[in-house]
Amino acid sequence: MPVEITWWGHATCTVEDSGTRVLTDPLFTRRLAHLRRRRGALPPAEASIADVVLVSHLHADHLHLPSLVRLEPGTRLLVPRGALRAVPGLRKLNHLHLTEVRPGDETVVGELVVRAVPALHDGRRLPFGRQRSPALGYVIDGEARTYFAGDTGLFDDMAKEVGNVDVALLPVGGWGPYLGHGHLDAGRAAEALARLAPGSAVPVHYGTYWPIGMDAVRPHEFHAPGDEFVRLAAARAPEVTVHVLGHGESVRPGDPRSEAPPGTRSTGYGGSPVGTYGPAAARRARGDDSSRDRTGDTPSRRGIGDASSRERAGEGSSHSRTGDASSRSRPGETSSPSPSGYTSPRSRTGDASSRSRADDASSGGRTGHTSSRDRNGEGPEGGAR
Repeated sequence: MPVEITWWGHATCTVEDSGTRVLTDPLFTRRLAHLRRRRGALPPAEASIADVVLVSHLHADHLHLPSLVRLEPGTRLLVPRGALRAVPGLRKLNHLHLTEVRPGDETVVGELVVRAVPALHDGRRLPFGRQRSPALGYVIDGEARTYFAGDTGLFDDMAKEVGNVDVALLPVGGWGPYLGHGHLDAGRAAEALARLAPGSAVPVHYGTYWPIGMDAVRPHEFHAPGDEFVRLAAARAPEVTVHVLGHGESVRPGDPRSEAPPGTRSTGYGGSPVGTYGPAAARRARGDDSSRDRTGDTPSRRGIGDASSRERAGEGSSHSRTGDASSRSRPGETSSPSPSGYTSPRSRTGDASSRSRADDASSGGRTGHTSSRDRNGEGPEGGAR
């Protein structure tokens, strides 16, 4: 199953499959309103390189206009239907090929088929007003089938709507001390895992952003969701391997070098929360493993604190840990290079927009909505912060 997953923090991931690069909910900023990035270096410039970008809903930590501005000209951008009306700033992104989609729509990008699926979450741009746009998840179908849940709560038809998947990227927390309706915490994410029954899972949407001045308020909600998800998933879905990644780390589910036994925790390779993206990434790309490192964060006893004051290095980059994270093995085999050394695949994928199964009705050929393979309705809606 040759798919590579890189977690850049929050809901931002790169999924590379069949020579096509997919970026989810890009958020490349240290500060967003009252939120500050408290763990992990900002993603490197290479993280913004993608053939297609998937936006799950309109909240500013998922549809972040300044981060979308950084995308390369010609990048395909899929957003929920109604986004152009709700977020007028999207119309200024005329360097992107923007398509509005709703649940059931399918879009071909390179060798991949991207299918929009429902999510149970408040899809509005602002906290008040009319619901204008559905929240979405996406299933990326290539050599593997990967589910990116975006932000969602549990809903009855989740397994039916998503279908069979190999890898699930599931939110397990948020950006503050409390989660509202329409979210998955570690426990609900473990229940979702049991329903979906993928081979592998990667927890996302936690441990990155936190409100300024609230370091000491329920800090376990910042630090603990990943490990708590491992523990609960081992009980609820013991056949699933959970890959807990540090910021900038990658994993190849199904690759024996990345896998740990089902019901255990496997960590990724490359990258780090403190930014070994430059020379270290170049050395990894050359295959020189002697200088690989992985840095991690230790929770502050008094609160969250800045990652920069809690850095420690020297852990192996291919080790695996059991569900309680109490045992650690020696580094395994040499890993593949991380996407930090990636170059744009556009020359080998061609113009993805010309091969879409969705007909783009656009203004100037760049914006529109997908009309083929639609299903009636826009999926469930739910209130959340």
